[in-house]
Amino acid sequence: MFKTELAAATARVQARFDVIFADLPQNPITEGMRYALEGGKTLRGYLVLESARLHGLDPAQAELAAAAIEALHAYSLVHDDLPCMDDDDLRRGRPTVHVKWDEGSAVLVGDALQSLAFDLLSRPDCAPDPAIRADLVASLARAAGITGMVLGQAQDIAAETAAQPLDLDQIIALQRNKTGALIAWSAEAGARLAGADPAPMRAYAQALGLAFQIADDVLDVTGSAEVTGKQVQKDAAAGKATFVGLLGLDGARARATSLIEDAEAALAPYGAAAEQLRQAARFVISRDH
Repeated sequence: MFKTELAAATARVQARFDVIFADLPQNPITEGMRYALEGGKTLRGYLVLESARLHGLDPAQAELAAAAIEALHAYSLVHDDLPCMDDDDLRRGRPTVHVKWDEGSAVLVGDALQSLAFDLLSRPDCAPDPAIRADLVASLARAAGITGMVLGQAQDIAAETAAQPLDLDQIIALQRNKTGALIAWSAEAGARLAGADPAPMRAYAQALGLAFQIADDVLDVTGSAEVTGKQVQKDAAAGKATFVGLLGLDGARARATSLIEDAEAALAPYGAAAEQLRQAARFVISRDH
């Protein structure tokens, strides 16, 4: 059931991107933007749509916010793949943007995707109330910037050359920024769109985001490039401290399972209406890519 809902969310968000890109100039940069947006799980966009439904909104009212977070996430991947960052040549089973085009184009594609995210949130179609639009823009800026994802990326880069590997608490802090901040925003966005308190979704999202990263660390050890669509075992080769490295494979899996139980428990106030979000949490640790 959940995979069906996730596929439907992917189709919904991609259809909205078709409309969005029809109004943009057609050139190699917009081509690269579309390329970067294709083939993903759309988990973050799904969380936006489902959290909106949970707060009484028609998912159609959340499509621009869902597209915004997918654009922001795609920008982060394009830049993360660059030679000056993680230097990856495979993403979602295809050449990364800088490999298919060139580094300069990849930088511009990422820049344009980031700008597009905030453009979409600022449009009246995103939310009629300008205060809600301002809140969405401000909260995503915090989640994406130096208090969130960018901070996590900087912490990750610094850790590569640190004299001592990170301990467990430091890795948790890093990943809450690098991966968790955007997942948290996604889960909270529906409440923000509805003018409701986003706090009840925060505990769910924080547990979900950390479990997602642990699952990524597990896949980096156990997965294959053919299945995951990206290079594997790079973290170990680079000497990075990971959840698997610190907890062992079984310990990392157990921690991820415990976090998913925490995420499900956080949804108790919503009762049966949150079943799809519970299934989303279970998917995070059962996925193979």
